[in-house]
Amino acid sequence: MRARHVVDAIGVAVLVLFYVRDQTAHLILRAVWFTELPPEHTQENPVGSSYRVFLFKGYNMLDHQIEIAGRKAASTSTTAAIPSPLALKDKLPLDARYQLQVAEHQQAIKAILSGEDKRLLVITGPCSLHCADAALDYARRLKVLQAKVADHCFLVMRAYLEKPRTTVGWKGMLYAPDLSERCDLKTGTEVSRRLLLQLVELGLPLATEALNPLAFSYIDDLVSWVAIGARTTESQIHREMASGLSCSVGFKNGTHGRFDTAVHAMLAASQGHSFLAVDEAGQMAVRDTLGNDAVHMVLRGGNGEPNYGHTAVNGAAESMVNAGLKPALVVDCSHENSGKDHRRQAEVVASVQAQIQSGQQAIRGVMLESHLQAGRQNIGDELDYGVSVTDACIGWKETEALVMQLAENGAAPASC
Repeated sequence: MRARHVVDAIGVAVLVLFYVRDQTAHLILRAVWFTELPPEHTQENPVGSSYRVFLFKGYNMLDHQIEIAGRKAASTSTTAAIPSPLALKDKLPLDARYQLQVAEHQQAIKAILSGEDKRLLVITGPCSLHCADAALDYARRLKVLQAKVADHCFLVMRAYLEKPRTTVGWKGMLYAPDLSERCDLKTGTEVSRRLLLQLVELGLPLATEALNPLAFSYIDDLVSWVAIGARTTESQIHREMASGLSCSVGFKNGTHGRFDTAVHAMLAASQGHSFLAVDEAGQMAVRDTLGNDAVHMVLRGGNGEPNYGHTAVNGAAESMVNAGLKPALVVDCSHENSGKDHRRQAEVVASVQAQIQSGQQAIRGVMLESHLQAGRQNIGDELDYGVSVTDACIGWKETEALVMQLAENGAAPASC
């Protein structure tokens, strides 16, 4: 009888291992639970009998959980090799003269953000690139416009290839160049790099959001300005990545609208770090960085409210000063600053102009979501040329008018 109690006690103890779902526990429980009980045990020891019922139910539960775990292990992920960033850069190299051009563009942006160059930084372009022909068309127009405003504005083209999703959806050209939700990174990385090379060869500086640090390494040598989005500004991985980039990095305020997250990100990215990374050849490595001295804040609104007005701008600048950072702000005229209505971007531009003219020196740039045609469209079989498939954008005519307006009324002549 005492031996039976011991067996039951062992069974209860082993049942605890249910929580770790160990196969060894599975085998022990099978041996314990399927040991035949003598009749007198159930008659004379009802407590032991209750143990038995409890253990049997527990075994069934564990068996079910192990079955589920096995299915998950077999079905939740697969891997497929794609070329490394180094291999793709060897296939689609950046010519030496364009390497120098990108470096010069990076330095020009840094000079504007530091206040050395008094021109206004204007980052403008599609919410996301989805059509190479339309992107090149936009770029050629932007290059002509740059020549007209060169003394007052420095134009940078938005070349966004990754889209952060609130839930699911098209993740951008880099992931799905055919506009489906089917991931094809092997094709996407090549298509994306080829397009950005063409844009650089037109003579334009490019801006993008670095959403996935591994994906960004396929195009990092082509970019002159980088944004860290509102959802990722708090990410230590992105702060570490930014600390080692040669270009300026704008951290957006968090989706809640406060400035502290961006300030903390700037402080972190301005310092050197050592962290786990993957090198260009695809090898796991430790990366050591020196820190990025060209970090700044991008005001994009938050929690349903704008933050481009006089009070908000002063608050953002003060938060940077209090943290020991030199205030440098870029105002995103879209997103929650426009109430997610592309037609209201002009209102934000007008406010920025008024603040600059009244002596506000912390504002160093603006960002516009702009395409060839105004509005947006859903991804489908028939797409209109030059219309965004993600956030709604202003059209080219309005873009040109706003940039000319900024050049004439809102920016000082270049001092370098």
